[in-house]
Amino acid sequence: MDDNMNTEKMNRGAGFLSKVPEVTVYFWIIKVLCTTAGETASDFLNVSLGFGLTGTTLVMGAVLTVSLFFQIKAKQYVPALYWLAVVLISIFGTLFTDNLTDKLGVPLEVSTLVFSVALMATFAVWYWSERTLSIHSIYTLRRESFYWLAILFTFALGTAAGDLMAEGLGLGYFVTGLLIAGMSAVITIAWRLGLNAILAFWMAYILTRPLGASLGDFLSQSQSNGGLGLGPAATSTLFVVAILITVIFLTYTKKDQITDPFLADKAMPSQRTAPWQVVLALSAFLITVSAGYYWRHAELQHQSIAPSSAISPLGDLSELRKISVATLNLVQKGDLAAATEHVRDLETAWDQGQSRLKPMNPAKWSVVDASIDHVLRQLRSQRPDAQQCKAALNSLITTLNSLDHPK
Repeated sequence: MDDNMNTEKMNRGAGFLSKVPEVTVYFWIIKVLCTTAGETASDFLNVSLGFGLTGTTLVMGAVLTVSLFFQIKAKQYVPALYWLAVVLISIFGTLFTDNLTDKLGVPLEVSTLVFSVALMATFAVWYWSERTLSIHSIYTLRRESFYWLAILFTFALGTAAGDLMAEGLGLGYFVTGLLIAGMSAVITIAWRLGLNAILAFWMAYILTRPLGASLGDFLSQSQSNGGLGLGPAATSTLFVVAILITVIFLTYTKKDQITDPFLADKAMPSQRTAPWQVVLALSAFLITVSAGYYWRHAELQHQSIAPSSAISPLGDLSELRKISVATLNLVQKGDLAAATEHVRDLETAWDQGQSRLKPMNPAKWSVVDASIDHVLRQLRSQRPDAQQCKAALNSLITTLNSLDHPK
């Protein structure tokens, strides 16, 4: 403890500046913009440009490493460097979770739990080594390393939790966004009433990830899937331009620069009640989330009980068949780019229906799931082959038709 205090005094005498911005309204605006851009940009690179999930992850991981190198080498907060790192870590955090879900088949419930534990462990080690989780006095390599590791886990956790709500629990993007916005408002009110500022910051930071992702999906998804149909390219461009304008504004005005991290920490309310607040806040959060999850899960299981007269063991699959046929028509016309874009609707519709369809008949669900995965792999390969894509789609349509006429 004394060593940390002596180090801070020495750093203050040396004129150290914080490497991160002050948390103002500009911070939260640009944070949501970065999150939304990260969500849609990962989809654009993965699907529209055909990099594939693995290729996009490797490329963005390399770019992120370079970005963090320059961010850490900087002597003070530089808006362009800092927010570039946030955008890239948003993309990489999204891809990290998507790889676990799509490539390794890890359930979203498991990903959410694992990333929650990883984030809590990061905070525990950070506090144990630094005796503070201050978001102002980030001016040493160790503190900055903890800071960026925590941010990575918040993005991964936010992606998993947001996808679990929107797709796994079938709430959709718009409803998920409203729920997250409501939770964020509760945290803001609690902070105004005395909730520890650092605790409130990190809770809000986690929530802005699914909030921005829901906004991005709502804007980019097709209207048939509950979105506005702007597409990932247009949505990414819109938010990247907004980010650039905001960063240029902050660069010239310096409205978010922390000139003295020590005074900024002293200006914060006393943290003596923080441990009790952490316990109470996390307990309330866990109870609320757990109750909501089990209620929604039970409701979905009740809805998934198919009547004995149902034609298909998985219920109505007409929407999946419609999207598959439309995608096949695009492949037959030789427009693989449009087919690759359109097949995203198939993936979204299937993911959103998973929690309802799987309990009906897990065996049949697995058959269709494997067939859809095969279609996605063919269309999203580095060099998609028209004949293989056509064969995969025909096989999927045959599988869907066979479920309507079980033997």
